[in-house]
Amino acid sequence: MTNFNCNGLPVRFGFLLLNRFTLLSLSSAVEPLRMANRICQQEHYSWKTIAENGVSVVASDGIVVNVDCDCSAKGVLADIDILIVCGGDHVDKEVSDEILKWLRMVARKGISLGAVCTGSYVLAKAGLLDDYRCSIHWENMAVLSELFPNVAVSRSLYAIDRDRFTSSGGTSPVDMMLYIISIQCGGDVSSSIADQFIHERIRSSQDQQRVPLRHILGKSPEKLTIAVEIMEANIKDEISQEDLAHYSGLSRRQLQRLFQQYLGCTPTRYYQQLRLQRARELLKQTNKSLIEISQLTGFVSTSHFSKSYRKYFGHSPSMERYN
Repeated sequence: MTNFNCNGLPVRFGFLLLNRFTLLSLSSAVEPLRMANRICQQEHYSWKTIAENGVSVVASDGIVVNVDCDCSAKGVLADIDILIVCGGDHVDKEVSDEILKWLRMVARKGISLGAVCTGSYVLAKAGLLDDYRCSIHWENMAVLSELFPNVAVSRSLYAIDRDRFTSSGGTSPVDMMLYIISIQCGGDVSSSIADQFIHERIRSSQDQQRVPLRHILGKSPEKLTIAVEIMEANIKDEISQEDLAHYSGLSRRQLQRLFQQYLGCTPTRYYQQLRLQRARELLKQTNKSLIEISQLTGFVSTSHFSKSYRKYFGHSPSMERYN
């Protein structure tokens, strides 16, 4: 799954802070490392902050952060195993050609690269995510896909692909770091960290960002948005296509055409995807039985639910629960 230093400890992180970076994402990446050291009572992880000017960086919330060194400092990479780029607002304006050249040099040295928030944009612009799967905040997914067609942009909370690992921002770096810590220090340690943070569930790389419906649909017709909202409100008791079209003010043929044009699938297929995604949430977040979950998500039987789930996610509902 990865080839960065996932077994050898200690691990040394570097965090490249771009101007107007998101402080929440930086803290979400660093705090799990700090807590791992505390729980293990060993310095398994160390970190330092880096900036282009080597003095300080202003975060997106206006807080000034003093950094440990600049990119050009002698030996700056000598004690770094993994470098994480921390992006934020207007990242396209905050990254210089010098930073891009420096990142390419970092990659040539074999140092693993990561990103939080919009840091994925910077790695992509440097050509360091070509043929890699990556995650980025949902607001930036469409732009990243359009500008960098060789990058496999994912809606997942975070993505780990060989020696690249990227998170979507917000608090998702917590989950990415807990995954890394679970490999290096064990699941008990990552679970203890989650407990300390009152982090109710450690989310996996298969969990997807909750993208607002209107952002997904963009400038699509209002009646399509209404149809999808009706679906989302009626997961348990499935509404027929005839009724769905009627309540949306469309003919059935118009409904079919809009779904194909804007969502790339039939209304039936999209409806099933919504139900399966809701089922996955219930599996992860509740102790309800498979029978209860299949009923709550509108499946006619547990066997039909399990078969559909396996086909969509690639594994059984039971495996999902115990992953």
